[in-house]
Amino acid sequence: MTWLVPLDALQHLVPYDTLQLIPVTASERQCRGQEVRIGPHFGNAPGITYLDHAATTLYPECLIRDYFQDISRNVYGNPHSHNPSSRLTHDTVDRVRYRVLQHFNATPEEYSVIFTSGCTAALKLVAESFPWSPHTESEVGSHFCYLTDSHTSVVGIRGLTSGRGVVTLPVSPQEVENRAKDEAEGDGVVCQTPHLFCYPAQSNFSGRKYPLSHVKGIQARRLYPACEHQGRWFVLLDAAAHVSCSPLNLQECPADFIPISFYKMFGFPTGLGALLVRNDAAGILKKTYFGGGTAAAYLSGEDYYVFEDGTVSFLDIIAVNHGFEALYRITGGMHNIQQHTFGLARYTYMLLSSVCHGNGRPVAQIYTEGQFESPSTQGAVLNFNLKDSHGQIIGYSQVDRMASLFNIHVRTGCFCNTGACQSFLGITNQQMRRNLQAGHVCGDSIDLVDGQPTGSVRVSFGYMSTFEDCQKFLNFVAECFVEKPLTLDQVRLEELKTATAASRGSNEHYPIKITNGEIFKADEKEKPTEASLRGFALREPNSHGEAYTLTNIYIYPIKSCAAYEVHDWPVGPQGLLYDRGWMVVNGNSVCLSQKRVPPLCLIRPQVHLPSNKLLLQASGMDTISVPLENSTEMHRSYPVCQSKVCGDRVETVDCGDEAASWLSDFLGQPCRLIRQSPDFTRGMKKRPSGGISISPICEPWSYLITCHFHIPFLRQDDFEGDRLLDTQNVISRFRANLVIAGVEPFEEDNWSHLIIGNTRFVVAGQCGRCQMVGVDQDTGTKTKEPLMSLSACRTGKVTFGVYLTHQLPEGSTTANVLSAGSHP
Repeated sequence: MTWLVPLDALQHLVPYDTLQLIPVTASERQCRGQEVRIGPHFGNAPGITYLDHAATTLYPECLIRDYFQDISRNVYGNPHSHNPSSRLTHDTVDRVRYRVLQHFNATPEEYSVIFTSGCTAALKLVAESFPWSPHTESEVGSHFCYLTDSHTSVVGIRGLTSGRGVVTLPVSPQEVENRAKDEAEGDGVVCQTPHLFCYPAQSNFSGRKYPLSHVKGIQARRLYPACEHQGRWFVLLDAAAHVSCSPLNLQECPADFIPISFYKMFGFPTGLGALLVRNDAAGILKKTYFGGGTAAAYLSGEDYYVFEDGTVSFLDIIAVNHGFEALYRITGGMHNIQQHTFGLARYTYMLLSSVCHGNGRPVAQIYTEGQFESPSTQGAVLNFNLKDSHGQIIGYSQVDRMASLFNIHVRTGCFCNTGACQSFLGITNQQMRRNLQAGHVCGDSIDLVDGQPTGSVRVSFGYMSTFEDCQKFLNFVAECFVEKPLTLDQVRLEELKTATAASRGSNEHYPIKITNGEIFKADEKEKPTEASLRGFALREPNSHGEAYTLTNIYIYPIKSCAAYEVHDWPVGPQGLLYDRGWMVVNGNSVCLSQKRVPPLCLIRPQVHLPSNKLLLQASGMDTISVPLENSTEMHRSYPVCQSKVCGDRVETVDCGDEAASWLSDFLGQPCRLIRQSPDFTRGMKKRPSGGISISPICEPWSYLITCHFHIPFLRQDDFEGDRLLDTQNVISRFRANLVIAGVEPFEEDNWSHLIIGNTRFVVAGQCGRCQMVGVDQDTGTKTKEPLMSLSACRTGKVTFGVYLTHQLPEGSTTANVLSAGSHP
């Protein structure tokens, strides 16, 4: 009698919950299922079993939904223009660059992100820009070396190098370490001939992960082939397959060039990739063609953006940000994805490699170097061919056609990796030529030539893959290709189970070395001690010898929100305490200002020092609060991210979901509240002599000072309709920190410094205010174009106050308390 072992019974032999899958509750599983739903192609067709994530993963519904809402709500112009929509695009694209680097635990000081049309285009860019040195009779030229287990796009570089007199050297995976040397040849000889070694972080054929330590080994000329050739060795790490399901830490493997494709990570957008270039290596690249806006990027000093020809695909780049948001929201991070997908792949491997025909012959020939022992050596890819009960290979085209009938989506062929295909399938070069003569090309239906396979079957998993996907696939194999009764190789299965248990034990406390957006614990900084000083003296006398009076002190806790007037206020190392310490960002983490969102001025933040709270108030909204200082728990709970403000990079910490929801409801668009990271200080645009060199999150200087005598000068011609602009309205529009009376109009333009108490303030520059002077701070609406005086201030023809920095007294870590209404 024939029989089929139910696979749910096999599950008890290899419990899938021991395989380090992402732990989820029933409600979380339902939530994730909703997030991952793929519209009519997935959510309404539950019969599909998608197992081709190595080719492209599936995009979650929330990614498409949020992206569509984003581009529907905002106008994104060409980033090479200078209008508001173009600036929004420019800032958003820069934000995505930071997000990409953050994901790979790198900084803009170490790496630059060059957007390309895909991984292949990134490889082509390196090939065309690398300074190849030809071999001559008198000089040894460059070497282009690549691992034989490389994608066709890498191997294709030799087509360019062969015409430039460069030696091409394919290297087998075994040679890299087997031929390593303790001391490189000619180690003491100075030679700067550039060489390039390329290898994949993960094989797209078998899923094998190659040691990331090869990067430093090649750069240091300890490994083959670098150890046998003098010169400067650069490493191109093909990370396209690796980063789809695994973290990559560029602090641990500082490769010089890293090409990636975003559709392998997020499923959307397609046609967009990036080349990550180590800044120390970028200087060697020599690009000959410059097109479109790249010339402007070069002249403006944007590091290495010159390699992007023309206008970047900015709408696709904006979609990348939503890809990161969806990925982290659904999974929690790349470590979880790696554990989850590896668990599914290992489970499938264990059963498929143990299933036998009724006569005891194995059902599958699996192409792998190991036994799926660890996610550090094996990705979520399973490559195999099926065999009949006589031990003959079943052509992959037959498997593919049958899988399609069962609505199971797999990949077949050689996967654009001829080197690995030849190695695993035992195809010689002569056989390859014979196969081509027989009409076979990669990806066609000629799966057997003379009974020998020309390719194989690959299944691969993504973060939305489930245990049920494994079951459906294994049931399909058992039903269609196993001669009954189905049997199991019990000895092999027990060996794999033992290895699984050992691996699980060793990984129970798996160290998360890859940050990829994870939060580090930050040491809390001490609050600045605050000495008391009532009153102050301005020791730069005016022309009439009259006393100056500080009439008003304003702080602006949140950039572009309303002022908070105080009478006495402490001064810390970065200026007035908590001044411009927070800012509001949109869904892409781009800073919002009144220029883009005028109603920001209607939000009235207040700093309440006794309770250590920042209060958020607005008409029609309940008052909420956020902590003034980032607690350790808050720092762990919310992500640290990179943002760009006024052209400067800042590191920020998110302030939580409650504040985000409050701001989103009031402003009518998705946004969040962030504050400067306690471990980050923003540099000045320039450093005046004697002044400190740090500044608040959102302004290039610590203070803006203006004078009362400016107000009548500005008011005399400035009307809006029939309404004369009142003094307070003008002051609020210019958003000064300190307002001083007793000064001649524009007298401060000639000041070099002033002294308040025992604190010396250095005049850092004049203030030509921007478009925010055209926003009515009482109504939050953009007003009609102001008349001559305000218009002149907009264009910089008239300045309105000066910027200051302060210099702390010698040996002091804090300045004093400023008090309004005092006299010298």
